[in-house]
Amino acid sequence: MVIAEVGNIIEFKDGLQGIVEKVNENSVIVDLTYMENFEKLGLEEKTVINHKRYKIIHGSDK
Repeated sequence: MVIAEVGNIIEFKDGLQGIVEKVNENSVIVDLTYMENFEKLGLEEKTVINHKRYKIIHGSDK
């Protein structure tokens, strides 16, 4: 399992995407306002996603 880092863009739950703001032991806090259709979706600005439940779309160049 690859764990995201702050600044990575991840995808989860049927195509939702966000920017990782904080990495916790078992999860990440994600800013959902990254998505162009954020306003239309009516979601909260941030959410918590377990490491097992996302994939990294764009990461750091390490």
